[in-house]
Amino acid sequence: MGRWKPSLMSIAIRRATPADGAAIGRLGAGLLRAHYQFDPDRFMKPAENCDARYASFLCAQLDHQDALVLVAEEGADVVGYLYAAVEPLSWKELREEAGFIHDVFVDSGRRASGIGEALLDAAFGWMRERGVPRVILWTASNNESARRLFERRGFRSTMIEMTKELGE
Repeated sequence: MGRWKPSLMSIAIRRATPADGAAIGRLGAGLLRAHYQFDPDRFMKPAENCDARYASFLCAQLDHQDALVLVAEEGADVVGYLYAAVEPLSWKELREEAGFIHDVFVDSGRRASGIGEALLDAAFGWMRERGVPRVILWTASNNESARRLFERRGFRSTMIEMTKELGE
């Protein structure tokens, strides 16, 4: 897999390596914190060591043939990442094999600069190489900027997740 360079930016998109662990852990923890702020009843509460735990999770994906972790790099700084996988047919989800974008996150100061789109485009290329017929993702219902990004890249709403707390 090569490097992608969005026009007018000094950003390189490449596969993550174990050396990126701290950076992708920091970004993954940022994603976790953002979702928790959206809905603390639905999403995991960030633990004190969530950066390291997220880094461990993402680094464990690096060697999986059907998983992809990309970073967006500006100079020596990792400013965004994407985690995706090819998921097999699922009777539970009533779908055939599909690419699944699990995470996309860009540093807050670099959003709306094309980095998220570049990460998505790189993932689409990786999935096309594998003959994946479609790409699916989930996004928080009140994450309007992410929803706009995904709609610009051709995603359409197909399912709505609903959550009910079973408190006392």
